[in-house]
Amino acid sequence: MTPLFFGSEIYRGSSYGRWHPLRVPRVSTVMDLARAMGWLGSDQYRGSPRAKPKALHIWHTEDYVAALQRAETEGRVSQAMRDRHGLGTVSNPVFPEMFRRPATAAGASLLAGELLAEGGVIHHPGGGTHHGFPDRAGGFCYLNDPVLAILSMKRAGVRRVAYIDIDAHHSDGVEHAFAGDRDTLLISSHEERRWPFTGALAEDGGGNCLNLPVPRGLNDTEMASIRDRLILQAVEAFAPDAIVLQCGADAVAEDPLSRLTLSNNAHWDVLRGLMALGCPRLLVLGGGGYNPWSVGRLWTGVWGILNGHEIPDRLPPEAEAVLRALHWSNARGGRNPPEHWFTTLRDAPRPGPIRPEVAERLAILCARPAAMGRTTEQQPIPAR
Repeated sequence: MTPLFFGSEIYRGSSYGRWHPLRVPRVSTVMDLARAMGWLGSDQYRGSPRAKPKALHIWHTEDYVAALQRAETEGRVSQAMRDRHGLGTVSNPVFPEMFRRPATAAGASLLAGELLAEGGVIHHPGGGTHHGFPDRAGGFCYLNDPVLAILSMKRAGVRRVAYIDIDAHHSDGVEHAFAGDRDTLLISSHEERRWPFTGALAEDGGGNCLNLPVPRGLNDTEMASIRDRLILQAVEAFAPDAIVLQCGADAVAEDPLSRLTLSNNAHWDVLRGLMALGCPRLLVLGGGGYNPWSVGRLWTGVWGILNGHEIPDRLPPEAEAVLRALHWSNARGGRNPPEHWFTTLRDAPRPGPIRPEVAERLAILCARPAAMGRTTEQQPIPAR
């Protein structure tokens, strides 16, 4: 089936605030860049619907959804709301679209789950908000659209789902939702000793979670080993009916919120490997990523790969103009951007040695039952 792209103009006109990491244009850049490349026509683009509050209640509590709506309407939160729901904090500030924007991402993920029941491929770069909890915001995530997408798929009849998360931060909210669910495989590679400080190597979530904390400086060669030895082997052995890839761009070298040193080739190669498994349903979400050029180039490349396009060595003038028009205010990296941020999608490869700690952790995880397609018989932990 022809891949679908879910986007929305709400991402162009909203911001978490002038000092927040999510002040940068991300989804709108991917939309503009993909169109400038000639890769995104009206036949593949779908406007993301905004989820109704009742639809969010399949995982989020009614009180929390109501509090999020009230905070947007009133433009403020009480101390009680802040304490209980994590709203109005430095990470999760009050801003004019603080319900509508995440509800749009959630609506797209809910719809993706329904559409993928019939099979297909969907790219939803506005999704990937993996830190949201049923009753609380966390880590810039007010709602947890990956959880909603998986629940939507399962409600539509999809049984076994493999969720792979290559964001620099651990997918704590998704693990909270599906830990112990024998029909959901969760794989997360993330930087060690970084917020939310969960996802330790020993944490297996009851048997279906493979958590790989990696040291700072992770290079492309190490990520290739993680891809081949852990991700692809575990997913193939699990034989899922659907794959969800959270493709957070904050693991690349230029991102300000991690100390990993991947090129975007590493992300694209994980995607290509998963595509080669032949699973009939694939949903690719966005996630972290706080350098507008890195995010835009990486996620546009994802869309190109999903459609079988070649990544060109040099961008056409229309695409280059999109990248040259970006601004990254109040950031050191935005003052003197390197020329390749304007002229190419592909980063230069960043190879390196496979360090002993990476190899050792991989060996431990590869010996786990979940890495060989055998998850536990434990039932899902209740989300509420």
